[in-house]
Amino acid sequence: MGNDRIVLLSKREIAKMREAGKLAAQLLDHLAPMVKPGISTLELNDEAERWTQAHGAISAPLGYHGFPKSICTSINEVICHGIPSVTEILKDGDIINIDVTPILDGYYGDTSRTFFVGEPSPLAKQLVEVTAECLQRGIEAVQPGGRVGDIGAAIQEHAEAHGFSVVRDFVGHGVNRVFHTAPQIPHYGTRGKGKKLRPGMVFTIEPMINEGTWEAQVQADGWTALTKDRKLSAQFEHTIAILETGVEILTRPADD
Repeated sequence: MGNDRIVLLSKREIAKMREAGKLAAQLLDHLAPMVKPGISTLELNDEAERWTQAHGAISAPLGYHGFPKSICTSINEVICHGIPSVTEILKDGDIINIDVTPILDGYYGDTSRTFFVGEPSPLAKQLVEVTAECLQRGIEAVQPGGRVGDIGAAIQEHAEAHGFSVVRDFVGHGVNRVFHTAPQIPHYGTRGKGKKLRPGMVFTIEPMINEGTWEAQVQADGWTALTKDRKLSAQFEHTIAILETGVEILTRPADD
């Protein structure tokens, strides 16, 4: 996960992160209308790559530790790091998380959303809605002087109150001119524990919430993580900055 030293960003650096975050949100907005039955995840990937280049940015995932594509596409029981493929065709009732990270002027904008493909089942719909709420609860728990554990506790309480579980194997992370750095942000935990939250910190909160067990299995490709029981998983991710005055979501969609 990079080194353990937490870098506090200046106002100028946070402004750069804001631009990268805005571009990331716009990329997901651009891809959203394409998410429908019959499209392949490779088509989503290729359009994301084209759009990213057209906007003067670079796709961070492409080639990262050997990752072969420009975005992650994680369908149904895939928790995260799904690899786009020409043979993976979206079908009615699927849920898909699309995770994008454009690099703009050296700074990383990291965000993801789970989309419905056609008409989801009531259970899938509830899982996705609760996961979005978990992200919001996590963000609301952030304040200067608070602790990292406050974030995980807020997410875990909300997920488990609805009978869902929180993935332990993958966490949020610091992000700036480096893709993954300190601090790690678990999506479960205890209030008042963990590293202190300070102005200038920029990191992702990206809860992965499962229908069944929280346990994951990484496949032979070294990337694709599935739920151990093959039940559904959903995820939402924002990059946030802690300011003197509070918290800013750097990857908030324009109409949000």
